[in-house]
Amino acid sequence: MSVHSPDSVLEQLRWRYATKQFDASRKIDPSLWNDLEQALILAPSSFGLQPWRFIVITSPDIRAALLSKSWGQKQVVDCSHFVVLTVKIGLDQAHVDRFLERQIALRGGSLETLATYRGMILSSLKGAAQAGRLDTWQTHQIYIALGQFMTTAAMLGIDTCPMEGIDPTAYDQILGLDDSSYRTVVACAVGFRSPNDTYASLPKVRFSGEELIQHL
Repeated sequence: MSVHSPDSVLEQLRWRYATKQFDASRKIDPSLWNDLEQALILAPSSFGLQPWRFIVITSPDIRAALLSKSWGQKQVVDCSHFVVLTVKIGLDQAHVDRFLERQIALRGGSLETLATYRGMILSSLKGAAQAGRLDTWQTHQIYIALGQFMTTAAMLGIDTCPMEGIDPTAYDQILGLDDSSYRTVVACAVGFRSPNDTYASLPKVRFSGEELIQHL
C-alpha cells in the first residue's frame, strides 16, 4: 500500500485554498473524477448510515439557474464539476433496513443476527427525533463528507471551493428535490484554479498551534 509522506500531505494542505476563480477551460479527467466520487462514497457517517446524496452538476443550464441563487459567485459556472451535498431528512426504519440489507449482501449474516444492532440504531434515531434534532444530527455529518472530499481533491492536485453562500430552498426547487426526502445543505465547486486568481499566492492566515491546540 502506497502511503504519502507527512511532508507531502502537509504540502498539499498548504497548497489548498478556497478557490475564488476557476479556469473554465480546464476539465477534470473522467478517471480522476471517479476517484473523487469514491472519496464521497467512502466518507464515514454515524452508524455508517450515509444520510446523504451527492448531486454532481455539469449541465451549463442548471448551473446558470443556480448562479443567481448563489450570490452570483462565478465558481458555480466556471468550475469543472459542481457538487451539491444534500441530507436525507426524517431518517427512518426503512433506511436503516436498506443499510442493513446492504451490509448483509457484503458481509453475510441476516437481519435476525443483526437484531440487537438494528434496535440500537433505531433507538438512537427515535431519541434524536423526539428531541427535535434528528435532521440536525444528520446535517452535521455532511461536513465530514465535504472535508474528506476536499482533502482528497487537494492530494490529487484538484482545487475546490466549499460554498455555504447559497439559497438551499431555491436549490431544492431547481434540482427537483421538493418532492423528495433530500434537502440541500452545502455545495462545492471543483476544478483548476485560474492563473489570474490572486488568492492562490497569498499566505494562509491561521492562528498558531499554541492558540488552537491544547495538550492535556
